[in-house]
Amino acid sequence: MVQKAKILLVDDRPENLLALEAILSALDQTLVRASSGEEALKALLTDDFAVILLDVQMPGMDGFETAAHIKRRERTRDIPIIFLTAINHGPHHTFRGYAAGAVDYISKPFDPWVLRAKVSVFVELYMKNCQLREQAALLRLQLEGGGKSDVGDSKEPAGLLAELSARLAAVEEQAEALSKQLDDESADAAAGATAAHLERKLTGLRRALDALEPGTGSGAPSLPSQN
Repeated sequence: MVQKAKILLVDDRPENLLALEAILSALDQTLVRASSGEEALKALLTDDFAVILLDVQMPGMDGFETAAHIKRRERTRDIPIIFLTAINHGPHHTFRGYAAGAVDYISKPFDPWVLRAKVSVFVELYMKNCQLREQAALLRLQLEGGGKSDVGDSKEPAGLLAELSARLAAVEEQAEALSKQLDDESADAAAGATAAHLERKLTGLRRALDALEPGTGSGAPSLPSQN
């Protein structure tokens, strides 16, 4: 059973964290606070996160430096980062955010509905990825056991493959809808960064799923990382 996804909120101002929690509470996921870049990096050492909302302007380690540390780590480099900033120094400042590895860059004050919608897509992608990994592990057990499972699931491998494919198709459809939304509402850089991240993750999932088809080899390969 897939548990709730964790969303990391990073901001040095408590009132901003409170506002983010109010906006994202409707998603019914686990919201984790961090009041500095250092605190965020500590949280990332032990927990897996679906997405990170990262304030740019913080004392000490700012958002750009924090993102650079996140992207250098094997465990966390694929977690999508959405930068939040109250300042706007023009295109150069924005593109610096994308260069640091952000999938989106949102200026405050932002539309709560838009932010919630964007975060929800990454949460959904994370949850579907977790479900696919669980299904693939079950399928591997059935293939290794000649079609019999010890975990109480009566589905045949063919049925599981069909379910895996359906789940992935739903995520692909959602990713396409997000890309179109970003094309309509966001800067080109935001749309490109987000679409590229989703395409990388979905391509990896689709390749892993294709490898499970009969006649492609023995056993099931490992699916990509969860983020």
